[in-house]
Amino acid sequence: MASENSPLLAYRLLGDEGVAFSANGAGGPGGASARKLSTFLGVVVPTVLSMFSIVVFLRIDSARSSGLQVLPQGYGWNLLYGSLLLGLVGGVCTLGAGLYARASFLTFLLVSGSLASVLVSFVAVGPRSIPLTPRPGPNGSSLPPQVGHFTGFNSSTLKANLGAGYSKDYTTGAMMNFASVFAVLFNGCTGIMAGANMSGELKDPSRAIPLGTIVAVAYTFFIYTLLFFLSSFTCDRTLLQEDYGFFRAISLWPPLVLIGIYATSLSASMSSLIGASRILHALAQDDLFGVILAPAKVVSRTGNPWGAVLYSWGLVQLVLLAGKLNTLAAVVTVFYLVAYAAVDLSCLSLEWASAPNFRPTFSLFSWHTCLLGVASCLLMMFLISPGAAGGSLLLMGLLSALLTARGGPSSWGYVSQALLFHQVRKYLLRLDVRKDHVKFWRPQLLLLVGNPRGALPLLRLANQLKKGGLYVLGHVTLGDLDCLPSDPVQPQYGAWLSLVDRAQVKAFVDLTLSPSVRQGAQHLLRISGLDSDSHLPS
Repeated sequence: MASENSPLLAYRLLGDEGVAFSANGAGGPGGASARKLSTFLGVVVPTVLSMFSIVVFLRIDSARSSGLQVLPQGYGWNLLYGSLLLGLVGGVCTLGAGLYARASFLTFLLVSGSLASVLVSFVAVGPRSIPLTPRPGPNGSSLPPQVGHFTGFNSSTLKANLGAGYSKDYTTGAMMNFASVFAVLFNGCTGIMAGANMSGELKDPSRAIPLGTIVAVAYTFFIYTLLFFLSSFTCDRTLLQEDYGFFRAISLWPPLVLIGIYATSLSASMSSLIGASRILHALAQDDLFGVILAPAKVVSRTGNPWGAVLYSWGLVQLVLLAGKLNTLAAVVTVFYLVAYAAVDLSCLSLEWASAPNFRPTFSLFSWHTCLLGVASCLLMMFLISPGAAGGSLLLMGLLSALLTARGGPSSWGYVSQALLFHQVRKYLLRLDVRKDHVKFWRPQLLLLVGNPRGALPLLRLANQLKKGGLYVLGHVTLGDLDCLPSDPVQPQYGAWLSLVDRAQVKAFVDLTLSPSVRQGAQHLLRISGLDSDSHLPS
C-alpha cells in the first residue's frame, strides 16, 4: 500500500510542515564529527525526495483520464523540473536565513489552509465515485479503468481497510511489505534534527530546540493519526491504492490541496537544504577534510554561508539523477536512522562517562532510552534494506577512521577518553593493597631518565623486564618552585609522551620538580604508587 501511488506520500507532504515550521530555525555545528556526517547524509538526500514529490504531483495534475497532458513527461523532463525547483530553493537559501524564515511562514499559512480544507471536506462532502486514471500495462497497453469510492463515514469501509493488503510498486514491480511502507512513511516523520541543524540562527537554542522539537513531533503525530483515521473510515482500498492524490477528488476546492502540496514540498526542501548547508559549513570550519570542503567556508558580510549552500545544492543535483522516489525513500530513511542512532549513541556515551557538563533537562531521559533508540534504529535499518544499512555503517566507520587518522582538533575532546577514565577509576577503587599475594606479584619499575636522546635502548630493555607489571618513566627537574615564575615541568609532558610513543613502550610518565635528585626520586616513588620500602643510596 506504500508504493509511489500511495496516499502515504500525500500524508507526509500535508503533515511534514508541522516539523519543518516548528523547528525551522535551526542549525548548527554543535555535535561530534561522526554525528555531523551522518546528519548531513541524512539531510541532503531528503531534499531530493521533496523535489521529486513535486514532480510526482505535476505528473498527476497533467495526466488526466481524458488523456490531456499539460506538461511533457519522462525521465529527462522530470529531471528538468526537479532541477528548476532545486534552483528556486537554492536561491532562497543562498539569500540567507531571514528570507528562508519569511518563506517558511508563508508556506506554513498555505499548508494550514490546505489541511483545514481537507479535514472539513471529509465531513462536508457526500459519498461519490471517483474515476481513476488507468495504469500502463505490458507492451504499452493500458489496464482496464477502475473506480474508487468515497463512502463517507462507514464502519464497513474501516473494517475493509484494517488489513495490510500490500500491493506491487509499479516503479519497481516489487511487492511492498512493512519495511518498504515504513521506509516511505518514515520520511514524513523526520525533521526532528532541524532545530539542532540551525541552532546558530536561534536566539535561545537551549529553550527553542527542545520545545520546538516536542511541539512539532506532537503536532505531526496528531495530524498523521487524524488523517489515517479519516481516510480509512471514508475511502475504499481501491481509491487509497490507485490514487495517491485523492485529497483533491474529495476536496471542496481541489486547487487549494494542490497549493498545499507544492508549498509543503518547497518548505521541506528549503528546510533540508539550509540545514544541510549549516552542517557542511561547520564541517568546513573544523577543517576536517582540508581543501575538499574549502569552498564551504565562504560567507557573506552578514555571516550567511552561501558557499556551503551552493556546495549542498551541487550534491543534491547529483543525487537527482537517481530518478525513482521509492528508491530514494529507502536510502534516505537508512541515512536518517544512522543519524538518529549516532545521536543516541553520543548521548549514551556521555551518560555512561558521567560527563559533568552533560546535564539533560528532559525528565524521562536515561541510558535505557538511549540504548533502546540505538537498537531500534539498527533493527529498522536492516529490515528496510540490509545492503544500504551495511553500506551506510561501513561508510560511517570509514569516515570515523579517516578523522581519527588525521587527528581532529584537540579542543573537541574525546568521549572515548572520558569513558576510559570512568572505567579505570571504577576499577582502581576496587584495588585493595591488603589483598595482595605473592602468587600474583608483578614487577614494578621506575626508570629515571636524564637524557632521553640516548635512552631509547634502555627504555625498551626496561619495557621487556616489566613483564605485565607497572612501568613508570620518571624525570627530575632540579629547582625550587618558590623561586620560579611558573612550573617548568608541566610543558614537558607532551615531549615525554611523544618519546613513549616513539619508543613503543607501555609506560606511564611522571615528572617532578625537586631541589635534589634523591628527593625527586622519593616523590616519584610515592606519586606513582610504587613500593617505597627500599632505601635509596645517597
